[in-house]
Amino acid sequence: QVQLVESGGGLVQPGGSLRLSCAASGSIFRLKTMGWYRQAPGKQRELVAAITNGGSTDYADSVKGRFTISRDNAKNTLYLQMNSLKPEDTAVYYCNTDTGFRFNSGWGQGTQVTVSS
Repeated sequence: QVQLVESGGGLVQPGGSLRLSCAASGSIFRLKTMGWYRQAPGKQRELVAAITNGGSTDYADSVKGRFTISRDNAKNTLYLQMNSLKPEDTAVYYCNTDTGFRFNSGWGQGTQVTVSS
């Protein structure tokens, strides 16, 4: 199984930007569908964006047009570029494989994103 380490979170003002990174171990990272998920206080964890091993992407309606998911298979790294951030984007952000999400396994520590004035 892959091991995942998220980074890049922080405190930003509304309208600001952040770029999150997810460093993944394992030699089969390039074969996996990967996703970014977030969990806000008192809420369930939700899918934000996903990218297949072939590079196809999907986004939650709430972030479409503002966030961009990408991957660098040579570096075993997943990214989430977040622009035009809103207070409702405040959450802990996690990355995982599609199977890890479905079986609720393999989660890292996540990285905190706080959008506030």
